[in-house]
Amino acid sequence: MNQRPRQLLAIGEVAERAGISVPAVRYYEERGLIVSQRTSSNQRQFPRHVLRRLAVISAGRRIGLSLEEVGVALGALPADRAPTRSEWAAMSADWSRMVAGRIRVLQALQASLDGCIGCGCLSRDRCGIFNPGDQAALEGPGSRWEREARGEAGTGFAS
Repeated sequence: MNQRPRQLLAIGEVAERAGISVPAVRYYEERGLIVSQRTSSNQRQFPRHVLRRLAVISAGRRIGLSLEEVGVALGALPADRAPTRSEWAAMSADWSRMVAGRIRVLQALQASLDGCIGCGCLSRDRCGIFNPGDQAALEGPGSRWEREARGEAGTGFAS
């Protein structure tokens, strides 16, 4: 006879199936990333679809997203069931754009490692990071290389 799987799982089962610790499960619940139901004795029980949400959290963390970014993505997914293939595809497309942006930032940083960051010259004539009169403050917060990698205009300094 084919048994139907239980729809609610104890916290230890969820942690074991997800490959994380019980305190991590509690933490994700406290952060509002997953939800549980409570028994009459106040024990947490999680719907099976929480395993999918934990897989999404794990995937987001593996690609370097913060829990806040993962939470935004999870907010676009249904809380009462596992995401569908199309819902996952839409969310992963957003993540793909985020990762592509981070790759551009890292490539810009990589290209500058053997140049301005390492030289230390601060030459008025040729240094790309020289910043007379704190002109970079007019360009806004953050690294010049990050702004350039994002394609934001106005990142050149006077030399």
